[in-house]
Amino acid sequence: MTQIAGGIRRKNRVHLECLHRSTRGPFAASEAAAILNMPLHRARRLVRYLADRGWLDRVRRGVYVTVPLDAHRSGHRVEDPWVVAATSFGRYYIAGWSAAEYWDLTEQIFRDILVVTSSRPRKRTVTMQGTVFRLRNSVQKKHFGVTKVWRGSHRIFISDPSRTVVDILSDPTMGGGIRHVGDILSEYLATNHRDDELVIRYGDRLGNRTVFKRLGFLLEALGLEAPSLVESCLRRRSSGVTALDPSIDHRGRITSRWNLSINADITRGMDR
Repeated sequence: MTQIAGGIRRKNRVHLECLHRSTRGPFAASEAAAILNMPLHRARRLVRYLADRGWLDRVRRGVYVTVPLDAHRSGHRVEDPWVVAATSFGRYYIAGWSAAEYWDLTEQIFRDILVVTSSRPRKRTVTMQGTVFRLRNSVQKKHFGVTKVWRGSHRIFISDPSRTVVDILSDPTMGGGIRHVGDILSEYLATNHRDDELVIRYGDRLGNRTVFKRLGFLLEALGLEAPSLVESCLRRRSSGVTALDPSIDHRGRITSRWNLSINADITRGMDR
């Protein structure tokens, strides 16, 4: 058997070099088959073989990335987690606290990556290449307010600043809890990203009127100057009582102005 340095057969080395030249991130066996012009069953065996010997790295079942040719162990190269998300979760966008970090709406650092996907993941938390991905399901028609950014040569979909705010108002856990949602909202209103009409339009399109109840309450409670935005929220609030932060198992006082159960202290520890 013909070998080369590093313990890989010459023929497989040629295949591996071709994968290095032709891939720009995670790839599946079907993509390898097309690149190498071989039947799918052979490509599957090949990528499994290369991964078992450390020449490819598995990011998840059936998805691989190349490892530097001079590496001696799997895991030497770790792909950008956003690129992993782009190739692993179907129709998706980076959302919530991860998008807020990108748009400089928060100084808090989150280790986990939040991803909204139209697929139905079996698990809401997935770990790949040492990164934890928190998944939220949303139908494709609700993937609006999404823009494209670049990570190297890879196009990544991410919620724009206004959609990021609407998402975390709809589900405060996507913003790291209601107090951090208030911080992100405050920062958003102080930046050039601010677009009051777009926030209202996105909220209407999302169809969750609790967005307006939480938004109006936070604007007033945090002393944020946005009177026309408050009025727009008042006109759109729903009649039922919902929790300010549904992740907290505490009822709290009821505010009839916003039909909210104020079950969290959003001002504790804040200089307001």
